[in-house]
Amino acid sequence: MKSETLLIVADSERDANMLYATDLFVPDPFIYLNFGRRPLIVLSDLEIDRARAQAPHCHAVSLSACQQKLRSDGVKSPRHAHVIRLLLREQKIRRVIVPDNFPLGLARDLKKLGIKLKPRASFFPKREIKSADEVRKISAALVMAEVGMAEGMEVLRRSKIGRNRSLIYHGLPLTSEKLRSVIDCAILQACGLATNTIVAGGRQACDPHERGHGRLRANEPIIIDIFPRSQKTGYFGDITRTVVRGRANEAVRKLYDTVLHGQKIGFEKIRSKAPAAEVHKAVQKFFTQQGWRTGRRDGRMEGFFHGTGHGLGLEIHEAPRMGATSTGNLKAGHVVTVEPGLYYPEIGGVRLEDVALVTASGSKNLTRFEKVLEI
Repeated sequence: MKSETLLIVADSERDANMLYATDLFVPDPFIYLNFGRRPLIVLSDLEIDRARAQAPHCHAVSLSACQQKLRSDGVKSPRHAHVIRLLLREQKIRRVIVPDNFPLGLARDLKKLGIKLKPRASFFPKREIKSADEVRKISAALVMAEVGMAEGMEVLRRSKIGRNRSLIYHGLPLTSEKLRSVIDCAILQACGLATNTIVAGGRQACDPHERGHGRLRANEPIIIDIFPRSQKTGYFGDITRTVVRGRANEAVRKLYDTVLHGQKIGFEKIRSKAPAAEVHKAVQKFFTQQGWRTGRRDGRMEGFFHGTGHGLGLEIHEAPRMGATSTGNLKAGHVVTVEPGLYYPEIGGVRLEDVALVTASGSKNLTRFEKVLEI
């Protein structure tokens, strides 16, 4: 049986499939073709020597050499589509498999040139199952997240409580923006890149992806969610902690304890062959039993209205998902976040997130950072 031909055209800085296939960071789109043997990559002269040194498992081909051949064959302005047709014609291939995010314009050009494309949602299915080396890379990125979290916690500890519960750091009001900058700089020094780090206090934390802005205040929960990418490998880490600088009231304590126990339930349910949706439903059921309602009130959602977790790897959100509508079962080698949360505007938000490696008999928590409510 003839093997399928795989085609990707993308930059590997942003496209996880391309980075997975080549293990090479290139900021501009280039061509990857796999005929079932040694993959072929087509790059500009700027990148080709580096590619030959850093991606020896691929056969690097000069884009300019291909374009020169096409010009000599009468193609006045050869583009990626012409180069792809040239390479496929040499192999007598007219049909390729592409990722479902393949560029529309390029797909149109290839169709005009007689190349048939078949999109595939799960382009590299084995990306879901992490090797031991990939687990180490994710763990290294997770350490970067923990470095940032430690710096953020230290700033909160050293802050003073001023008038109207404002937190004061080095004589100035401590803001979400300031604390985020401290966290992100620490991660940068650890060779990671942090983007859209969340530092959200009070009512702001009730919107789970609100980055946070303005002054941080004592005696109310602050959600800190950090998800850096390793500059070396491209893999992500992800961690969330909720803390109160000062004293938490009884409602916040109860909310925190409930989320903490809900996360433990999630870890207990995670194992190979467990339905992904059932992990989420077990956490959701516990929250409901404890009296924490989920639904819309006064025009906004409150309670537990996001998934329990998601896959983590070369993308911050990848398969598998653990939510109410998830399908399929967990498998040994999946790396997933476990991040239940509860959000009520009159109390604030609480979310706790660790990273789990799914095993045949259960799960292993890859996160080491402590969980403390009050600092």
